[in-house]
Amino acid sequence: MRILITNIALDTWSGTTVYVRDLALELLRTGHEPTVYTKIAGVAAHDIEKSGVAVVTRLRDIRAIPDVIHAHHAVVTRRVLRHFPRVPALAVCHDHTSVFDRTVIDAGIRKYFGVSDLCVERLRREGVEPGRVQLLSNFVDTRRFAFRNHLPRKPQRALVFSNYARDSTHLPAVAEACRRAGLQLDVIGESAGNAVAQPESVLGRYDIVFAKAKAAMEAMASGAAVVLCDFGGVGPAVTSDNFDRLQPLNFGFEALVGPLIPEAVLQQSGLYDPVDAMREGAKLRAVASLDDAVRNLCEIYKDVVGTPRSPHRTTSGAVPINPDTRLDAVRPTIELLWLRFPPSGKKLLKRAPGMSTLLPKVRQMLS
Repeated sequence: MRILITNIALDTWSGTTVYVRDLALELLRTGHEPTVYTKIAGVAAHDIEKSGVAVVTRLRDIRAIPDVIHAHHAVVTRRVLRHFPRVPALAVCHDHTSVFDRTVIDAGIRKYFGVSDLCVERLRREGVEPGRVQLLSNFVDTRRFAFRNHLPRKPQRALVFSNYARDSTHLPAVAEACRRAGLQLDVIGESAGNAVAQPESVLGRYDIVFAKAKAAMEAMASGAAVVLCDFGGVGPAVTSDNFDRLQPLNFGFEALVGPLIPEAVLQQSGLYDPVDAMREGAKLRAVASLDDAVRNLCEIYKDVVGTPRSPHRTTSGAVPINPDTRLDAVRPTIELLWLRFPPSGKKLLKRAPGMSTLLPKVRQMLS
């Protein structure tokens, strides 16, 4: 089967770029023909290409018409559906707030999925009929992540694993908590200037990992104890008591209910239980493996291909598939520029004369 996967950018390592890489490589390994379409290529795109999967930034470079489209992100989803109007698609929402994950309502999209309950809720809120939306849990390539043999009785090394870890987010609270607990703390992520393409090579060195979503799942798959934590707040330590509740949340934002203060971090890291952490890591590997996820997706692809187009209705919260206004024509360019504008540049831009009036209008346009 020929599967076209979309992702707005493949220039850095993030949750969706890792998702696309793992999915594409497993599809290739199991005899399918995946192709990835992106607007921004980079290190992630090169890594995928080196493994034998075609990555294109121009749709006209796709030589064979795909059998099915696996769509992420509104900008590239709209373009692909226009280019291949007769190819059935499924859309997966990975973020419940991002402008890039706005819902595209179109008859070509047969099924919609969210990787968390919040993403499912967003799809419904933005106009998808409830019967066409399902939860599609995230996965980990368990062949990449070796499971460690044991954890020490008392934790010694901790890691913040997040692209958003910096002085203005959750890093100070975690650092202070680790200082008080006598834990050696390292940081991995784009904002820290040391994003890693192969986290499987380092995660096994740490006893406690502070992360969320796919990063948290990868840490669990390596056998580390995990405390859910990111710029959105402090969540619980993942334990046998809450694993089944946290998985439908994608171990993500909905679980980050605690304040970003050292005391909240200390409370959760103090629940460290090496035996329970190893047990939950083994459970994660059993219920969220890439192998099982791709087998399930291939059945979904077959179902999507066999599902006829149906009339659709665009609602106010959704993104129309056929934009006719000048605003819709320039919106993708503005989105991409804002996505890759550095945080320091955004701060300077906000201080520029007239920006206090212009920026609210831009935000309203993108929302």
